Amino acid sequence: MPLRWVDLDAQGHANNAAIVDYLQEARVAFLLTGPNAHLLGNGIIVVGHQVEYVAPIFFTPEPLDIELSVGDVGAARFTVGYVVRQGDTVVGRARTLLANFDFQAGRPARLSDAERAWFLERQVELEPMREVGSFDVGPDHHTLPFQVRWSDLDAYGHANNTRFYDYVAEARVALKTPLLANSIRMNPHDEVEHAWMVVRQDMRYTGQIVHRLEPYEVHTAIGSTGRTSMTVAAEIVDPLDGSVMSRSTTVLVHGDAQGRPQPLPDAMGEAARLWPATLTGRALL
Repeated sequence: MPLRWVDLDAQGHANNAAIVDYLQEARVAFLLTGPNAHLLGNGIIVVGHQVEYVAPIFFTPEPLDIELSVGDVGAARFTVGYVVRQGDTVVGRARTLLANFDFQAGRPARLSDAERAWFLERQVELEPMREVGSFDVGPDHHTLPFQVRWSDLDAYGHANNTRFYDYVAEARVALKTPLLANSIRMNPHDEVEHAWMVVRQDMRYTGQIVHRLEPYEVHTAIGSTGRTSMTVAAEIVDPLDGSVMSRSTTVLVHGDAQGRPQPLPDAMGEAARLWPATLTGRALL
């Protein structure tokens, strides 16, 4: 997977949302190499992602190596696992749950015997991901309206699954910036007192986002806090009818300017009191 210079953010490494884009490119390349390539045009959709960020990805001319494996295969769904390496270093691990979907009927569609057999031939047991929990965003939450850009749309005519990671990231920045001075590096030359490292991010997709002039909203709340980390819950909501388009859980580690873990600022404890999320017994995936 070749890296692009434009994938880098103000911290000088590949943005967390760019990694989800790499997984998508690897998944599409995998499907295009076999007899199930036609599924890409007929409605293979992403149900959810689990992404573990192990180490930062820096720009180099050498491509990343993405090892892709097929996990559980059901009647209409299947799981794909990934290990992402930069050189000899594992920089990420992930899972994607996908479904064959009939857009005309508006429901999942069973894989044919031949389609399912091809996945089953490649099935392996995937190493389980660490459980991070899921949260309900309650009535007291931070709200960020956002516009869908025309360029966010994919071949299906709705916002690509990778763009959801951008939307919730913008909401996290909007939540933290007023609470903490020098909390976000806006450019590589900024002197900042805080660094925020995304170590895990799970996303469950429950609806489609289409392009329109009316904004959508991200509702964000704090699920839990530790000594140096906090878990953030977010829902992407259509304010016109209250429908939820996605739910996500993000684990952040707070660090100093060099990225060394540091105790959470008091302001984040106050944010957890202002915008509390409730732990549920439901798994996102």
